[in-house]
Amino acid sequence: MRISAKGRYALASVISMAQQYPTGEFITLISISEKLGISKIYLEQVFSLLKRAELVNSVKGAQGGYQLARMPRQISVLNVLMAVETSLFDKTEDTVPEKAPEIEYAMRSCAFDLLDASVSESLSQTTLEDLVIAANRHKADGAIMFYI
Repeated sequence: MRISAKGRYALASVISMAQQYPTGEFITLISISEKLGISKIYLEQVFSLLKRAELVNSVKGAQGGYQLARMPRQISVLNVLMAVETSLFDKTEDTVPEKAPEIEYAMRSCAFDLLDASVSESLSQTTLEDLVIAANRHKADGAIMFYI
């Protein structure tokens, strides 16, 4: 499975926002851009899709920015990727329906549909909260310990 840059940047951005969710502050695209090293222009496109999917809210003005629309435990990876990955979750096209319908049925029912269901189930069970916990754990594992 190949996730596009748009999908990866969207997921990284909302994880970053989820890390700051407890503060209740609105987060600017500039701060996300600087923190993650992602183009602000590109993030504007990504956040337009996230907003349309009602995953983030925005406020204009000096104190404005973006905020997650729901708590991190209520937003799944599937929610984020479905908002920005336009073709990732499209059904596989038919291959040989006229000449070999039995093969088409077998491929669809035993492979493609199972794969689609498995991916959707896995991604729907993983939340932003899970990803924040994993990121924090990794950060703690990489921390240098000083003993006196």
